[in-house]
Amino acid sequence: FSEVYSQVKSNYVEDVPDKKLIEGAINGMLRTLDPHSSYLSKDMLKEMQVETEGKFGGLGIEVTTENGFIKVVSPIEGTPADKAGLEAGDLIVRIDDAPTKDMNLMDAVKQMRGEPGTDIQLTVVREGFDKPRKFTITRDIIRIESVKSRMLEPGLGYVRITQFQQDTGNKTREAVADLSDQAEDGLEGLVLDLRNNPGGVLSAAVEVADAFVTKGKVVYTEGRQKSSRMTLRSNPDDVLNGAPIVVLVNGGSASASEIVAGALQDQDRGIVVGTSS
Repeated sequence: FSEVYSQVKSNYVEDVPDKKLIEGAINGMLRTLDPHSSYLSKDMLKEMQVETEGKFGGLGIEVTTENGFIKVVSPIEGTPADKAGLEAGDLIVRIDDAPTKDMNLMDAVKQMRGEPGTDIQLTVVREGFDKPRKFTITRDIIRIESVKSRMLEPGLGYVRITQFQQDTGNKTREAVADLSDQAEDGLEGLVLDLRNNPGGVLSAAVEVADAFVTKGKVVYTEGRQKSSRMTLRSNPDDVLNGAPIVVLVNGGSASASEIVAGALQDQDRGIVVGTSS
């Protein structure tokens, strides 16, 4: 490593800042481990905080990297990207005229963010397309209401969680309480919709699962270091008082969504229905 670093500093065609070289080395090292390990820079931390607060300007898609390209984890419901027809699993191969092959994820996000009312063109490869297709999308202020609810029929409630934000756990409890008040004899069942939910704040996912699960583990982590071993368990209360739950998932359900669905399934508290997350 030090030999390569020295050669670049001495012989590359132009001077490269030390910070750029070090961060590039860190990113490369972590990318070789598995698809989910990555370096979180200061800018990326700020970006994550903006998203979890629930309001930002842009297109409304959760993205990651796969095989050097930008991959759509999920479009956020009701946003410009969703309305334009982007889908989970789409590979974005160009942003305007810039190819995304090996583009830094943060740089891609910055390019897709912008002034509301301005247009951006994404070139997308999708299974089923005979050739890449261009989508022109108008940026907007993205306000994410993480929890939506309604009655499907008397006694049967529906709660949709679009993303896990800091207050999603409390909002889920409030939504279920409101639905229970609307039902004359309380809720007889609940549909919990996690389709196209790309995840978010881990603690919020634990709080949502804990609202329904009365015992056992919600999620745990293991690692070589003692500090990386963690078990989060549920409290004995159940906002539904044991009423049955069906959890809806699909290919856009990721991360925290899978934790909630898995916890409800593992504790025999709900039935998971849909397609592979």
